[in-house]
Amino acid sequence: MPNKQTIDIGFFLCERMLATSSALPMEMLLAADSAVNTMLPPEVQHHLNISTLAQTRDQVTTRTGISWQPDFSIDDDKSWDLIYIPGLWRNPRPIVKQHRATLDWLRAQYHNGAIISAVGTGCCFLAEAGLLDDKAATTHWHYFDQFHKDYPRVHLKRQHFITQAGNLYCAASVNSLADLTVHFIQRFFGKTIASHVERHFSHEIRQSYENSGYFDKTDNPHPDEEITQIQIWLQDNYHRDIHMPQVAERFGMSLRTLNRRFKNALGKTPLTFLQEIRINTARDLLKTSNLSLGEIADKIGYQDAGYFTQLFKKHLATSPNEYRKTVRRKLFRTD
Repeated sequence: MPNKQTIDIGFFLCERMLATSSALPMEMLLAADSAVNTMLPPEVQHHLNISTLAQTRDQVTTRTGISWQPDFSIDDDKSWDLIYIPGLWRNPRPIVKQHRATLDWLRAQYHNGAIISAVGTGCCFLAEAGLLDDKAATTHWHYFDQFHKDYPRVHLKRQHFITQAGNLYCAASVNSLADLTVHFIQRFFGKTIASHVERHFSHEIRQSYENSGYFDKTDNPHPDEEITQIQIWLQDNYHRDIHMPQVAERFGMSLRTLNRRFKNALGKTPLTFLQEIRINTARDLLKTSNLSLGEIADKIGYQDAGYFTQLFKKHLATSPNEYRKTVRRKLFRTD
């Protein structure tokens, strides 16, 4: 995650939500945050700032009748590092249709770099917002057919419990969401803290995130854990001004060793890997936003829009403007 003292995590609340789809990952994240104080040295500690939010500040009643008072509304001027979308009871369409403003907010948060996780039928929020078009996703098994009918552009992965497409994650069930939350904890704090939480919450039913998920083409499993951590760091910080010598120093290796191990693990240099992340993010922004080329370049870590254009053409054999004309679709729906 970004280099700052706190990581802001927001749990979105809505009517008829399944309380466990928020309460369980929240408890797991709080356990991780507590473990940081005793298990990590002070110089590398950072902490989680966990809050709830909703479309308005009105109290939200969950499926079980429990009332939940949100800390924020979507109108508050706040950005998030990670957003959890809850599962919904039975047919999700009436609730999703009542949250048009939330769909706009989700698009804005996604374009601002937030990681968004949805579970079960809550994945319909992401699909309705158009964020899952031409991307892999899953949902609750009972809703597969209706989801496919409602969102034909989404690549529904019925055989997978977790899907990942860039910063968008879908979990089929609350149990899968627990696996996904362990993965997020490992991203934030490393394997030691993740294993600690995993053992305390579900010792008997763990299923590895890697074995239960479908991941986009930016992922390439390999056994070098240090390189995996560097991949995660690059994915979380691609929007920053990154220099590979400093990355190598950060992870305690020489630039030559970094390049060699990265190439052995992934078949490409870390610079190429970073460029691919940035170009894939730019492709998404060109499809789904009205940002100028200069604004897109800045969001993905390039100060020079001309250099961004050259790099884009090198990777895709077309200019950003031509790509936008080819794939452009309306961001906002009227139906």
